[in-house]
Amino acid sequence: MNNESYRLGCDIGGTFTDFVLVNDETGEFQINKCLTTPADPSDAVEEGIRGLLERVPGFIPNIDEIIHGTTLVINAIIERKGSKTALITTRGFRDVLELGREIRYDAYDIFAEYPEPLVPRSLRREVNERISADGRVLVKLNSAEVANVLSELCDAGIESLAVCLINSYENPAHEIEIKEIVKQNAPELSLSTSYEVLPQIREYERSCTTATNAYVKPITAKYLAKLSARLEALGFKGKLFIMLSSGGITSVETAREYPVRIIESGPTAAVIASQHYGKMFQIKDMFCFDMGGTTAKSCLIQKGQAGLVSTFEVGRVQRFKKGSGLPIQVPVVDLMEIGAGGGSIAHMSKMGLLQVGPESAGADPGPACYARGGQNPTVTDADLVLGYLDPNYFLGGTMPLDKSSAEKAIEEKVARPLETGVTAAAFGIHDLINETMAAAAKTHIAEKGGNPNIVTISAFGGAGPVHAYGLAKKIGAPRILVPPLAGVGSALGFFTAPVAFDLIRSHRKTLEDADFNQIEQLFKALETESAAILEQADKDQKIIFERTLMMRFVGQGAETDLHIDARPFDQWKKARIRERFDDVYQKLYGRTYPETPVEFVTFKVRASLPERPFRIPSLQNTAKSIEDCVKGERRAFSLTQKEYIPFTVFDRFKLFPGASLKGPAIIEEKESTIIIGEDAKVSVDEHGFVWIDLISE
Repeated sequence: MNNESYRLGCDIGGTFTDFVLVNDETGEFQINKCLTTPADPSDAVEEGIRGLLERVPGFIPNIDEIIHGTTLVINAIIERKGSKTALITTRGFRDVLELGREIRYDAYDIFAEYPEPLVPRSLRREVNERISADGRVLVKLNSAEVANVLSELCDAGIESLAVCLINSYENPAHEIEIKEIVKQNAPELSLSTSYEVLPQIREYERSCTTATNAYVKPITAKYLAKLSARLEALGFKGKLFIMLSSGGITSVETAREYPVRIIESGPTAAVIASQHYGKMFQIKDMFCFDMGGTTAKSCLIQKGQAGLVSTFEVGRVQRFKKGSGLPIQVPVVDLMEIGAGGGSIAHMSKMGLLQVGPESAGADPGPACYARGGQNPTVTDADLVLGYLDPNYFLGGTMPLDKSSAEKAIEEKVARPLETGVTAAAFGIHDLINETMAAAAKTHIAEKGGNPNIVTISAFGGAGPVHAYGLAKKIGAPRILVPPLAGVGSALGFFTAPVAFDLIRSHRKTLEDADFNQIEQLFKALETESAAILEQADKDQKIIFERTLMMRFVGQGAETDLHIDARPFDQWKKARIRERFDDVYQKLYGRTYPETPVEFVTFKVRASLPERPFRIPSLQNTAKSIEDCVKGERRAFSLTQKEYIPFTVFDRFKLFPGASLKGPAIIEEKESTIIIGEDAKVSVDEHGFVWIDLISE
């Protein structure tokens, strides 16, 4: 045991907390899954680790690293359970958080609601200062005024402070001065300054992102401190990493300072795992589909890369209407998330029509079949009634399901209002959630210029493999890939993520007027700053830098990303930069405007450590025939014949390299179940990946 080395991935979801323990010496995996504890997520973390100790006694001192993804930050924003936060801004900009972009997200809804700012107006204060767009100080900051404002806010009982001054991305001198005043007068106060959180143009987005960081910073610091203490009490002595929204991982210290960076901490991990598998099998177009208990996340991966976007929204008033939430301007994997999970509640709409989600039964009380007090029918209840789930083998038999409770909930809440049978109602729930996900998937793929008829769907999550077949049929995808340990795919995906961090800084200059030596110094400063952040995670490895220019036509409102190599910027020719910009713009929009001048807006650096070794061990199963892998037979609902038919049930843990079978079939493992219709065939490769090919009619 003393010579063994381990890594542990821990992903806290809305319903379940997943664990994957990998032995770096043997490549062997151990997995665990327990219900999330919303009141204190660290309770589930400790419970899950203690569960692993029963199978691998004494492993904790030999863990080199724990990689953690959490929904704590986004839940605090959605539920408005963050800290009492104040904002100090430039005179005249007190109401930026409410004015926003003055755009209606629904032009025809006169009753459209908008999210309440995280900082109430009574706690937003102005100070008399002004810096111009080119960084010149127009009005000096009055230190005494700042001290008075700070004193008033502290008397009001604030726990956290955001500072966002106009044009501080170009010259942060006044924000630095305020930071020093806070250190002297209120050293215990949690502080977030925009020049550190987001030194980028666009006042509304910068103010909102800084305020959000301040809002969740104290509770994140408290949680991470408590989590670290509990892990140390268990005997953990290695490094604790946190998953970033951008697909990298970072140290606890960085996550504590910039919690706004970990809002989409958990959902990105499955995308990074899918990206890894796409490169592994040289699949050009991969569609990651991760369906858990609360939501379904998906992302189109093209040419081995998942896209990154610089802005996303949280806490939407209308959950799936763009513009109805709070804009967060940090790098995040370009994924799509909808309220479609195993716990999504089925109910009748005001029009008397069946509706599924976005409300979820969560972990407590959970679906009706959990027998924990839930009265509402959910997708999991429907899947159980349709025969897709074995009530005695859910989570490997550790959590039996109550089929009669599921049938009763569907009967009372769906079948009776629709004047139909329980089976028809259950199929309606299952099919409607598939249709909802398919519509969203088609839109997402089309927006990225992809083709659903050529993508390979990679299915993750407890419910993903159950619904992947139905989703593939609806969007016309020809193939499904279900990786090993798909039910805990996010926790496994942590091991494929690089240690990385992205930094940006706005500095507007036209291409003709730009000083390339000055831009090189800006890039160097970003690289030095990002290197210092990565050194908190590992001091001994060489850091890799990637550079990106965010450029636009002069007068344009949005930028185009231009990735460049890391050579000194003063070695570039202006004509070559212009040529590269026109090439990228032409590919994106079909045309360009060579006669229109362009400008630099923002400069971005991604710092990362070399790719860490990760491998899926080869299957060691000794079964020689597919008959040896059969567990039995179960009647389940056919999506094509619309009736119950016999499905052969296979044990995934017995499937061997080269095994092949045809549908209708069900492949069971402890954390998830794979449904294969009668028009599909299955093969298993040497690593245990299940490949499902849909047979064309």
